[in-house]
Amino acid sequence: MTSHLAPVNVLRGAGFIALAVLVFACMDAMTKHLATAYNVPLVMALRYIGNLVLLVAIFGPREGRGLITTHRTGWVLARAASLSSASLFVGMALQLMPVAETIAIIFLAPFGVMLLAGPVLGERVSVFGWVAAGAGFCGVLLIVRPGSGLDPWGVTFAMLGAASNVVYNTLSRVLAHSERTPALMFWTALLGTIVFGATLPWSWRGPMPGALDVAIFAAMAALALIGHFLFTAAYRHAPASALAPVNYLHLAWAGVLGWLVFDHLPDALGLLGMALIAVAGSATALFAHLAARQSA
Repeated sequence: MTSHLAPVNVLRGAGFIALAVLVFACMDAMTKHLATAYNVPLVMALRYIGNLVLLVAIFGPREGRGLITTHRTGWVLARAASLSSASLFVGMALQLMPVAETIAIIFLAPFGVMLLAGPVLGERVSVFGWVAAGAGFCGVLLIVRPGSGLDPWGVTFAMLGAASNVVYNTLSRVLAHSERTPALMFWTALLGTIVFGATLPWSWRGPMPGALDVAIFAAMAALALIGHFLFTAAYRHAPASALAPVNYLHLAWAGVLGWLVFDHLPDALGLLGMALIAVAGSATALFAHLAARQSA
């Protein structure tokens, strides 16, 4: 089986991830804005449809059949399904909760990926990794503690979104060795279009979107294409352990955008929980990366 990994370039991979999480944070803010006025499946349907149209228009002429060619089709579809699931749950969580707290809960996913790395990827989890995972979970408990004011259903949806992201991120690592980025993006967009497009007869209710919301829908489709391309491409330039700490910039971007757009700032314990998640996750990734370099 042919590998499509590029030569290792950690700085380039980190740059791709940093840009990707900024794009995703902007999408989170847009999703929250739209989810307050429209049904979440409708928001996702228009996002995926726009994403698919742009992807085919941009990559179709150059890729030809390569756009649909896969080597491990079943796993490619499973990856796409996990992202559709994550999109739905995160959208429902953002409908009920602030951006920063929602994204902080979603960041349980990297710890889940670490725990799955043993049985799925054959990687050994160190004692330090288990301690860091526990610390990250404690950070989430600080955010969702009684008295935090967060909606219980919103927290539940965010947890389900995190679980879906565990599957998506794990399969992204597995498939990066055999699949091309445009094909992965195409099948993700196509499956999301089919799944959420099927809900349109029921989800398309209420007033037609105004000019501003139409522009936001279009921007989300474009940003989804850009963000997932950057995210997928990053893992071709550097190992996941080296890139994982950069993912936590997403928390910072989510907090800033939540403050600027929705005038929401987490309370002191919530901020402490977010910091604990970011520090534990980054430390875990750095430890794994250093260990891998020493054993190389």
